[in-house]
Amino acid sequence: MASARQISGPCQAWPEDSAFIREVLDRIGDKWTVLTISTLNAGSLRYSDLQASIAGISQRMLTQTLKHLERDGLITRTAYAEVPPRVEYALTDLGRSLMDAVTTMVSWAADHHSEIAGNRAASELTGVGRGKGAVSASAG
Repeated sequence: MASARQISGPCQAWPEDSAFIREVLDRIGDKWTVLTISTLNAGSLRYSDLQASIAGISQRMLTQTLKHLERDGLITRTAYAEVPPRVEYALTDLGRSLMDAVTTMVSWAADHHSEIAGNRAASELTGVGRGKGAVSASAG
């Protein structure tokens, strides 16, 4: 006879909201969202300055990310009636409320990037799931 399965995790704490929670986490955990929000923390920026500040982001991804962040109320988009047109993006209070979490994630990535790079290199040699004991012991 099979034993009862133990189910845990954050989605169990809010089962009626779990689908929406996953959707929000997907948005705020996205690398381009994290980089966009942390870049806008210094103040409002024009589209071109924002794109130049986020290494590796394509015009399409920046546009898509900005639209999602504006839809969710994390940033504002202000268009000025000038020639040429000028558009600036800025964090809302809701967007600024994410800064502690974003800063923590970025700091964690910076603090642990060499360890992760070493694990990836070791995984290339041993394969995922094989020889993990030896890799973990040597990484400490």
